[in-house]
Amino acid sequence: MNLKSFLCIGLGVVATNFMFAQANVLNAKIPEEIGMKTEAQLLLDNDKPLEYGYVGDRDILFSKMIWEKVVLDERVNFPLYFPIEDNLGDDRKSLYRVLMDNIESGMISKVYADAYFTEERTMEDLAPSLKKEEITDEGIDWMNAEGISDTSQVPEEFIIRREIGAADISSYLIKGLWYFDKRQGELKYRILAIAPAAPDVNFIDSDDEANKEPIGLFWVFYPEIRDIMHDAKAFNNKNSAVPLSFDHLLNSRRFSGLIYKEENVYGDREVKEYVAENALMQLLESERIKDKIRNFEQDMWSY
Repeated sequence: MNLKSFLCIGLGVVATNFMFAQANVLNAKIPEEIGMKTEAQLLLDNDKPLEYGYVGDRDILFSKMIWEKVVLDERVNFPLYFPIEDNLGDDRKSLYRVLMDNIESGMISKVYADAYFTEERTMEDLAPSLKKEEITDEGIDWMNAEGISDTSQVPEEFIIRREIGAADISSYLIKGLWYFDKRQGELKYRILAIAPAAPDVNFIDSDDEANKEPIGLFWVFYPEIRDIMHDAKAFNNKNSAVPLSFDHLLNSRRFSGLIYKEENVYGDREVKEYVAENALMQLLESERIKDKIRNFEQDMWSY
């Protein structure tokens, strides 16, 4: 195959990918046709997440379980946070909205109370941590004046409703395993669980910063939702014609995370439990854990 033929084939592949990435936006006659694919495109679009390879227990020479906090204030983590609006269409959603929509629809059938997957949660269990309803002082005065004890009879004007939304998610908690595969001779990483974190809904609008510490709302076993994460797309700031899937973004570690816990003999205690009230030393301890993992791979090739 000469160079000219090779370039023609390459340009054809790029043009095809570009056409599919536009999701019919150039051929649509009405707005409802945007995003719709023809039957031929659907047959060619056999797009699935890259499967994890099988790793035998005997192939793991070293492993370390860690928990990371991905703070969404950092620019590199913006694709996990935005868009916070819900009116941009089904193909433009934040990671939190993708998770919540699939939990509510039943596509994500299992969510857990912690990262050890010991207790399953239902939507009814999650409701108190995701939304609140409270009666204002004026509403209480109205109930006393009317002699009513049933809160369901209180007019809407006296009720404050608040629900955790995409804009309220301040970070994500990610549990993952670093391991050294002796067959391939390299250090690898595998995500096991992810949790959106937000302040307690009961204090989220208060002025007391002490009550705004983000907590994990729920945990999801990541390998179980890879197909969903692959179908959901994050915005690619460099090329909007080729959006990134959340699965690719997370598995390729295109985010900035801070280690806040590692598995240890003390019941997997967090860094802040043994390095208290010193943010700088907590940051240095996080870096020490990271260096300990990275140095293992480096030491494997020392002579």
